[in-house]
Amino acid sequence: MSDAIAHKLLDGRGIAAQMRETIATDVEKLKDGGWAPKLVSICVGDEDAAHIYVRNQRRAAEKVGMAFEPRTYPADIGAEELLGIVHGLNVDPRITGVIIQRPMPDHIQVRDIQRAVHPLKDLEGMHPSNIGDIVYNDLRMGPCTAVAAVEMLKQTPLQLEGLEVTVIGHSAIVGKPIAFLLMAEGATVNVCHHMTRNVAVHSRQADAVFVAVGKAGLVTGDMIKPGAAVIDIGINQIDTPDGPKVVGDADFDSCAEVAGWITPVPGGVGPVTVATLLRNAVTAARLQQEHYEMAFSEEKPQASR
Repeated sequence: MSDAIAHKLLDGRGIAAQMRETIATDVEKLKDGGWAPKLVSICVGDEDAAHIYVRNQRRAAEKVGMAFEPRTYPADIGAEELLGIVHGLNVDPRITGVIIQRPMPDHIQVRDIQRAVHPLKDLEGMHPSNIGDIVYNDLRMGPCTAVAAVEMLKQTPLQLEGLEVTVIGHSAIVGKPIAFLLMAEGATVNVCHHMTRNVAVHSRQADAVFVAVGKAGLVTGDMIKPGAAVIDIGINQIDTPDGPKVVGDADFDSCAEVAGWITPVPGGVGPVTVATLLRNAVTAARLQQEHYEMAFSEEKPQASR
């Protein structure tokens, strides 16, 4: 990689490390106040991909001093039983955050399980109320990947007010939240999807392009405005003569020649996503602490005069 291209890289690992320093300080303060964060991760079945996520999350949590408990349940567990487990975690004051790992067996609807997690313990920001808060510009715990992607753009000198942005991909947990987060910052946002007739027409006009589709090499350099920021959220594994390789949705080499800033894959949005999860965990613990303290003060009998 040439020095010119290396200079354009948005280093997700470095950004995540800076975030963890702040998070670690916040965790110590919570512990001093008797409210140590404890996260529980739920896996169903023996999925290699899920176990990789759990390992990365556990390692990151331990770096900032958070307790992390992975739980794996058999693939044939019933949906009702799993919902009961989640409800039990919701009412356990010792647990401050819940993570639902994907994929899950076909007989379990992931969205039903995500909806069952209490909004104050929803570290992934997947609960409808947490996603809905974004529409009202009341972000507390938003979807981690979407929040992390916008954080990457904020690392550039670009001013978000009035910025022309194209988001390629309109999923409920990445593309759409990114659009609302950017609009809250004053950006003008265009969202493309599988029915968009000519994506390149929109992406060439944009000062920043987000892509989250899950198709390797979808965005190429000739689709990018010179000097624009490219935030690549895709993670794809392709076969090369040297073996399997992880790449994004943007063709890195051609886009890096044109873009002013670009996220690598891996090492871009991914590490910041995990750090955002930990930041959500701090927020969740604080909100629960406030909730319990308020409830206790309301129940405490007033002193007689």
